[in-house]
Amino acid sequence: METLQTIKTRRSVRKYTTAPVDDTTLNQVLEAARWAPSWANTQCWRFIVVRNDAVKTELAGVLAPNNPATNAIKTAPVVIVACAEKNKAGFYKGVASTNKGDWCMFDLGIAMENIALAAHSLGLGTVHVALFDAQKAEAVLGIPEGFCVVEMTPLGYPDGETKAPPRKELVDIVFRDRFGVK
Repeated sequence: METLQTIKTRRSVRKYTTAPVDDTTLNQVLEAARWAPSWANTQCWRFIVVRNDAVKTELAGVLAPNNPATNAIKTAPVVIVACAEKNKAGFYKGVASTNKGDWCMFDLGIAMENIALAAHSLGLGTVHVALFDAQKAEAVLGIPEGFCVVEMTPLGYPDGETKAPPRKELVDIVFRDRFGVK
């Protein structure tokens, strides 16, 4: 699938078939994350691949009440949990390099979008899931000190189609030379 077409047709998928995701395909998706750019090439990300139904159910239990992705976390063949090494991206000699602080969220966002796009190009679906109790997720997964859970995504073959939500026009989001100048 051509890159721009992949970007324009990717959707948030919350319902999956029971078809398993083979290791070769899964590794292609994870490889896309590995090649994401990161602050000073720190590659602060770590990914946990969850296939165990009991662990997926525990993870679904840490989502905020009424999170529309809860059932997807339980039932997708795979859940990928993105973790970050804290105080690495955006730091130089232990000091934050910008007023933005820890860049792990930025770096993990890029890596997770690479996962979403690669998955879609291979006929798989994903949805970015971040509305959950991270400390409880870390306890479920045994995350060590110095790392944190940032995001998770179910991964599997979509069961049905999803429609694109409306997008703002470029004229509404792009300015020229200064903010507000169209």
